[in-house]
Amino acid sequence: MCILSPDQPHASRAASLPAPARQQLALDALAGVPISRLASDRRVSRKFVYRQLRQAQDALEDAFAPPPNEPPQLLFWLPVTKPWLRQLVLGLTLICHSSVRGVCELLSDLFDHPLSVGTVHNILHQAVAAARRVNSQQGLACVRIGAHDEIFQSGRPVLVGAAVASTYCYLLRLEERRDALTWGVRLLELRDRGFRPDCTIADFASGLRAGQAEAWPDVPCRGDIFHALQQATPLVSYLENRAYEAVANRSRLESRQARTEHRRGRKDASLAGQLR
Repeated sequence: MCILSPDQPHASRAASLPAPARQQLALDALAGVPISRLASDRRVSRKFVYRQLRQAQDALEDAFAPPPNEPPQLLFWLPVTKPWLRQLVLGLTLICHSSVRGVCELLSDLFDHPLSVGTVHNILHQAVAAARRVNSQQGLACVRIGAHDEIFQSGRPVLVGAAVASTYCYLLRLEERRDALTWGVRLLELRDRGFRPDCTIADFASGLRAGQAEAWPDVPCRGDIFHALQQATPLVSYLENRAYEAVANRSRLESRQARTEHRRGRKDASLAGQLR
């Protein structure tokens, strides 16, 4: 136990104050006991009491402070190489359906590796030859139903064929014509790859159907329902709107007839004729 002399200076008295006494001094200051009274009772300076108070406040703040934000967990390291960037360009374009300029912007903003529009264009066109080789080796024996159609690129026809079950595109050829001869040649090429469908689905384009009839006379070509729905849906909507309009008109006429009968005690002959 430390015994303090009454005539001992404040500095030396504070230096010799034991740790439990310092803690109690800080607790009393936190409890709101006046600083001047604590300094007088312990025979220390008020500056010393304030120092103990600040230490206690800092300890309390550290004890109850929320845990620091931990850095996000690292999932894996990704070595970014030129072949990987080419794969990313193809994935963004073919999977995410990004535009060429969108690919350039993403690489510049997220990877700090800007590529020009021409470079992205060249990467896409360089992949065409490799993709064509892979597609030509794909067997088509498992395709049971094929859907055929014609789309257009810059005014030129593109012959399209896709498996109904998987949506795999087995035919996508830019051609000069879409006549029966062109369709027949492309369909015969598909048969060389093992394509033996149970049936096909197509619209009633003359070249498409004539080409299949010549190349695959034993394969039925069923009509699609898209064009039927395309013509029937507006007609159904028109008739439905006319029906609602007729119901609304009848309701208005019935209301007018009811008001006329209430005022005159009889029905209006012209309104009755319209209602009939």
